[in-house]
Amino acid sequence: MALTFYWYPKCGTCRKAKKWLDDHHLGYEAVHIAENPPSRSELEELYKNSGLDIKKFFNTSGMKYRELGLKDKVKTLSDDELLDVLATDGMLIKRPILTDGHKVTVGFKEEDYEKSWIS
Repeated sequence: MALTFYWYPKCGTCRKAKKWLDDHHLGYEAVHIAENPPSRSELEELYKNSGLDIKKFFNTSGMKYRELGLKDKVKTLSDDELLDVLATDGMLIKRPILTDGHKVTVGFKEEDYEKSWIS
């Protein structure tokens, strides 16, 4: 199972997730989400495969989110418009994102990783 791990190395949650993956000997391709953010089409695929609300993909605690005043905008924009916004800056995207091309987890909770990534 080829995993893609979108992360930001300075993010504590991302580092915890990476350690979990390493501790469980799961191979992955690490992608720096700020330097190489997923494209608009990749984001759409991640969103559709995740089964999550599009709002779960926003890094709501990030500076960029606050600077752009997205708190109110996410309530009124369509999913397509929100995907367009997410595609403008990797720092707007909640991290880490882990995917095998079918399953997707956003953020890191050990129990979710156990359920999703340990067969």
